[in-house]
Amino acid sequence: MSQFFYIHPQNPQLRLINQTVEVLHKGGVIVYPTDSGYALGCMLEDKSAMEQICRIRNVDNNHNFTLVCRDLSELSTYAYVDNTAFRLIKNNTPGNYTFILKATKEVPRRLMNEKRKTIGLRVPSNPIALALLEALNEPLMSTTLILPGNDFAESDPEEIQERLGKRVNLVIHGGSLGQQPTTVIDLTDTSPQIVREGTGDVTPFL
Repeated sequence: MSQFFYIHPQNPQLRLINQTVEVLHKGGVIVYPTDSGYALGCMLEDKSAMEQICRIRNVDNNHNFTLVCRDLSELSTYAYVDNTAFRLIKNNTPGNYTFILKATKEVPRRLMNEKRKTIGLRVPSNPIALALLEALNEPLMSTTLILPGNDFAESDPEEIQERLGKRVNLVIHGGSLGQQPTTVIDLTDTSPQIVREGTGDVTPFL
């Protein structure tokens, strides 16, 4: 059975955050809170952990994974961002958006969309997610925890533990969250394209 941490949603305990980082470094898959429901996460370079996430979500390797970053300073390492796109991202982060951008060579090929060479990037505002990214000192490979057959993100960590306790290494209880996933905005073209309308307001991109 996976570990189960109660982490304070506003003042995350550093001891538990550091233990979470240890789980990730050992190849673990974690469930953690974001601004838009719970998500699955693992280390960027960990192929077997990524494959486990694909099995849990019942998606193939062409699924659009997201790199969750602590701030905009990491964006240019993993994505090509022109001035217009950067302004849009800067004005709307941290927040409930995932931005689709052209991936740089720093992104492992298996993480990007094979046909379009794109990657999803986001900067969350959830204090637990931010504390985790700060301690990890690199982006987290992530995808919203939407179980097969469902349209919404999982929101109850105790239910998640009951259903996935044997398939993940750690579930973080960071409170009950909303079930709407992020709003996905494609910024690979000259004008923004709304791919999925979720918790983030689409008005700035119309």
